This record gives sequence, structure tokens and C-alpha cells, in this order.
Amino acid sequence: MTIDNSVPEDILKIQKKISTYEIGSRNYKKYQKILVKHIKSFTMSKRVNSNIKTIENIKKLSNN
Repeated sequence: MTIDNSVPEDILKIQKKISTYEIGSRNYKKYQKILVKHIKSFTMSKRVNSNIKTIENIKKLSNN
């Protein structure tokens, strides 16, 4: 079983784009909001997958 803890490509692209803008500029703020949405969805999907795996493991243990 391999654990994939890498950051998705879309988040990396947005971070690279943000680094080209001056802090506090209009575009910086816009891309920062976009980045927050992507990170929230990424962490939420990781949490859901983790919860599913936990439930599956508990079912396996209870069946034995």
C-alpha cells in the first residue's frame, strides 16, 4: 500500500502564478481566493478518503 502525499498539479500552478504578482495587488488577492478553494477541496477529499479507509478497517476487524 503506497501513500500519496503529493500536492496536486493545479495547486502548484496557482502557487507559481501567485509568486509572480506583488503582494496585495488585485490579481494576487484573486488568485489567493482561488487557491484557498482548491486547497479546501483537496483537504476535504483527503479527509473523506481517510474516513472511508478507517470505516473499512473497523468492519474488517469486527468481522474477524
